[in-house]
Amino acid sequence: MAATTESVKADAAEAPLLNQKNLWAGITLYLVFYSFIRWYEGVYGWSAGLDSFAPEFETYWMNMLYIEIVIEVLLFAGINGYIWKTRDRKVMSITPREELRRHFTHWTWLVCYGWAIYWGASYFTEQDGTWHQTIVRDTDFTPSHIIEFYLSYPIYIITGSAAFMYAKTRLPTYHEGLHLMYLIAVIGPFMILPNVGLNEWGHTFWFMEELFVAPLHYGFVFFGWAALAIMGVVNTEVMAIAKLLKKDLA
Repeated sequence: MAATTESVKADAAEAPLLNQKNLWAGITLYLVFYSFIRWYEGVYGWSAGLDSFAPEFETYWMNMLYIEIVIEVLLFAGINGYIWKTRDRKVMSITPREELRRHFTHWTWLVCYGWAIYWGASYFTEQDGTWHQTIVRDTDFTPSHIIEFYLSYPIYIITGSAAFMYAKTRLPTYHEGLHLMYLIAVIGPFMILPNVGLNEWGHTFWFMEELFVAPLHYGFVFFGWAALAIMGVVNTEVMAIAKLLKKDLA
């Protein structure tokens, strides 16, 4: 038993602080997935997405909406449930090297969160604006909305919540209390999703497809810019890592 314990400690000490394979795998996963989604949108957005009363719209878009919502709920519960279930119950007693390694793993989560926000709150959001300036919609569930609101937004919400949960359960820096900047960085962009309800309700009464500066859209800007609170998290990370580097990491 003692030999096994020593072996585990030795393996932990020799493990690289930054697992570059996981970092690049996460970045590549989003890139490949969203490249496929963009291809799908390019093919079926025009051929089956212009008339919501057509059978093709139900086949290629509404079924996609139903499937993605179910998968996203399961992923949110599964990923966060797993992180919580496997949490370190003695997180305040870990070695400096192990803590530093976990900080680098946390950075992998943060990079993926930023990458996911780019695709959701920038790429597909700007694309949705172009769609509305080109096509007059006859339903709230347009191809661009099904991808933007109900796919890319939940994906960055899942990623952000998982990053927060990892930090809360694995790092002494975030274990006690709630980190205000982290909450803003995660909950702010999350609030864009319920703001979609207000947006669609407003569009029911006012035609403003090209008026993206209309007050109805202010919520998207306010909650989107809340993502800048991630710089407060980065500041916390830099201070924590700098403190650890002054210790004996052997």
